[in-house]
Amino acid sequence: MIIDFEKQSLAENSMKLDMLLGADRYAHIITFGCQQNEADSEKARGVLASLGYKPTDDPSIADVIIVNTCAIRAHAEDKALSMLGNFRALKRRKPSLIIGLMGCMAAEESVVNKIKTDFPYVSFTLEPNMLHKLSSLVLKYAEENKRSFVFGEDKGDVVEGIPIERIKGKSAWVSIMYGCNNFCSYCIVPYVRGRERSRSSEAVINECRGLIEVGVKEITLLGQNVNSYRSDISFAELLKRIALIDGDFILRFMTSHPKDVSEELIAVMSEFSPKIAPYFHLPLQSGSDSILKAMNRTYNKDRFLRVAASLRQRIPEIVLSTDVIIGFPGETDEDFEETLDVLRRVRFDNVYSFNFSPRIGTKAAKMTNVVSDEIKDARMKKILELQDVISYEKNLSYVGRRERILVEGVSKRNPSAFSGRTSGNKLVHFSSTVSRIGEFIDVVIEKAGAYDLFAKEI
Repeated sequence: MIIDFEKQSLAENSMKLDMLLGADRYAHIITFGCQQNEADSEKARGVLASLGYKPTDDPSIADVIIVNTCAIRAHAEDKALSMLGNFRALKRRKPSLIIGLMGCMAAEESVVNKIKTDFPYVSFTLEPNMLHKLSSLVLKYAEENKRSFVFGEDKGDVVEGIPIERIKGKSAWVSIMYGCNNFCSYCIVPYVRGRERSRSSEAVINECRGLIEVGVKEITLLGQNVNSYRSDISFAELLKRIALIDGDFILRFMTSHPKDVSEELIAVMSEFSPKIAPYFHLPLQSGSDSILKAMNRTYNKDRFLRVAASLRQRIPEIVLSTDVIIGFPGETDEDFEETLDVLRRVRFDNVYSFNFSPRIGTKAAKMTNVVSDEIKDARMKKILELQDVISYEKNLSYVGRRERILVEGVSKRNPSAFSGRTSGNKLVHFSSTVSRIGEFIDVVIEKAGAYDLFAKEI
């Protein structure tokens, strides 16, 4: 069900907080994980701003601290809990401090129970699909000094109209759907973010139009599996209608599942390239049919190669990236060679590779045919060595080319230079005597590295 956020309650709650705590209040948000978490944090900032909280990067002066968490890997959970531990002393010095845990970890019963018992200074937990309750949780703790644990309340609703405080300048994330139905055997996401639910196309298109009207130059549509978007129109048609909005902008999306890549989607991308960015993140995970079956990926190597070939054929300038999981339970040397074979044949521009890490609550965590860390590390080294060569060779083809880039900010490689991205998501560094952040500019590529390009402004 699609429901509207009750904005009137924000104004009322803000007035109550003013009377309880005074008008000079600050909020600090820490975000772990994916772009969807970043988008959720922007909503949390929007709600807190509507409640009268000013943003701060300094937790020591904050009146509200929220840790937005990721559950995709155990390491991410450990970091988030360690971060919470750092705030114990702040809470002692400032008893009125409100500390909240939101995001995917807040949808795990074991984590919520741990917060209840081991982190008594945490004011509330809030599962990711219940963000519309943030205002009432903050007010409840301020009024009653009582802890709250919002867990198991997700009914699968899509709540529209939650205020958003965006921080990316001329770039914006727009969530088009939530949850996942795929249940890959290694992935916790369907258990913590729920089943798929899509926003209406009208709501998405109107949000994008509003962003374009205020000068946003780059919009990235988000979902756990965007190309399984199901509303009154298909995902391909949604892309087309957004691309037809007047304005100078580029449209991106992530993330996709290979099983749902349709010829209609590829045709729309081809028709509207480069307004729809000629970039596609196509997660492989493994090149072995037996491992793909164990992962419950619902496609095989041949299907994946055909999708990649179709993208290359219809959109010759397309940039492809992928994910690979190394050392999934039962992965043999022969299985791993199948993965290397796909990397050699498709020649991705970028490969994001990860050693398999079991997540409690998934089927893969119960598998016993474990691959040793030594073997995982050796295989990781082979992938990195292979991909370094491929990525460098791909980038060499850009030398001498004229490219249009959106300037993102100061270069992390050189503080006296700037960086931006091509429509195909290639990172470009260039020198300039004036700041062009948030603008499209033309550059000529002069030099290539394995994972970035160097250019001069035209």
